[in-house]
Amino acid sequence: MSDTFDVPRVRSDSTSTMESQSTSSRMILRERLAQLLVCLEDLSSDDEANEEVSRTLDEAFYLCGKYTNRESFRLHMVTWNVGTAEPPADVRSLLHLDSQQATDLYVIGLQEVNANPVRYISDLISEDSWSHLLMDTLAPMGYIKVTSVRMQGLLLILFAKQVHLPFIRDIQSTYTRTGLFGYWGNKGGVSVRFSFYGHMLCFLNCHLAAHMNYALQRMDEFEYILDMQDFDMYNTPQVLDHKVVFWFGDLNFRIADHGMHFLRSSINNGRFNLLWNRDQLTMMKKKEAILQEFEEGLLCFKPTYKFDRFSETYDTSGKKRKPAWTDRILWRIKPKAIDTEDENRSTTSSADDDEYPIKVTQGTYTCDVSYGVSDHKPVIGTFNLEMRKKVETPLVTLTVEGRWSADEDATFTYTILENFESSTWDWIGLYKIGFKSASDYSTFAWVKDDEIAANGEVVTVQMSKSELPLLAGDYVLGYYSTNMQTLIAFSPTFQILESQQAVMEGLVPENINGHEK
Repeated sequence: MSDTFDVPRVRSDSTSTMESQSTSSRMILRERLAQLLVCLEDLSSDDEANEEVSRTLDEAFYLCGKYTNRESFRLHMVTWNVGTAEPPADVRSLLHLDSQQATDLYVIGLQEVNANPVRYISDLISEDSWSHLLMDTLAPMGYIKVTSVRMQGLLLILFAKQVHLPFIRDIQSTYTRTGLFGYWGNKGGVSVRFSFYGHMLCFLNCHLAAHMNYALQRMDEFEYILDMQDFDMYNTPQVLDHKVVFWFGDLNFRIADHGMHFLRSSINNGRFNLLWNRDQLTMMKKKEAILQEFEEGLLCFKPTYKFDRFSETYDTSGKKRKPAWTDRILWRIKPKAIDTEDENRSTTSSADDDEYPIKVTQGTYTCDVSYGVSDHKPVIGTFNLEMRKKVETPLVTLTVEGRWSADEDATFTYTILENFESSTWDWIGLYKIGFKSASDYSTFAWVKDDEIAANGEVVTVQMSKSELPLLAGDYVLGYYSTNMQTLIAFSPTFQILESQQAVMEGLVPENINGHEK
């Protein structure tokens, strides 16, 4: 490996392919329009009428093109204050893994993950128990941990289907402390931002100040977090610059004024609407401009705090905390100046990127009362993100050459298709299907180590047979970008064959004339 670092390469315009396709389509439409106008000349000699027809049809063609080729991606979000508890044995129902609707992205935000000093240091070295459980549960279903950010008890994790990873780019994370006047991270916010098929998304997981009388402080903390968090991105340096922002977590807003008897009676009878107008967050939205830019589904589920642990009974301790919707999921589309809203809780962006709008529609907004390890119940929100892809071409292609087994060295090639901040510290990992994260590789090889490969150059790389798995299995190669901190390309799935060494070591039975020995 060379000791000299490469000069970062200039990132290319990710929309060039789509723009050229759009230009070609419009030229064809204009040709058809010209033919139509020739026909109209026989009917009218009024130039002004012809111009009006041309304008109207051109706008119609543009609008038709604008809403074609749109795809819908399903997002599953969870927020849960876990109260320093260890995770439950099973989280399948929390993740709706038995649902017939396939999920594309999972975003999990936790608060009060056990962060005592010894445990916190241990978690930094490896993974915390919650991350382990989520990875163990999602990996067999084809979901890969893309990134995570941790600040003491606050944890935010992003998972995605493998097919989407090459189009999740520009990943950055940050955190802001608000506890003890900004010096302690027991309260605050952690965020992850990234480009998803060219659309800028940001997820902000917060744990704000507790107690009934601190609603204004919660607002101050939220605004402070927004002001303090910034990203090294020229087009989205702050949270609210992103096209879509999801704000969620233990926001700690309470239900004001109502007495305990009325609260519990309304909850037990399922008349949650009687409590909405005294929910502090709902009340604050009426006078805080920044909150008016955020959308939230109806609170048609039980308040998620405070429960006796391992029960569905609200607090019976001496404190007898009032039930409250402390745990919330909200979203914002930039800009809010012109938007449309329907009964399905959907919002459409406009002037920010008129040719590539995003429509966010909430499917589910609920809590799962069956989980009892904490005094909070987890809140689940599912969304459909409808959009046109700005980016459809991977940055790199990987091709497996010949037969692979641990009996001989293996060969593969990679080709850089588009400019990106590549590095001689990039590497290509060998991953067994069902892998959990970028670090869960069987072995790896460095990319071309003397200089950065040129666009279109086919680079051949070898993996030593001593590094290959002895047993058969299905694998992929994945290109890891050090600068982008993510896997940006995968080879097609291929099989590694059982090696003779595996037979000699008795790892698999020897097969002689069709019979196992």
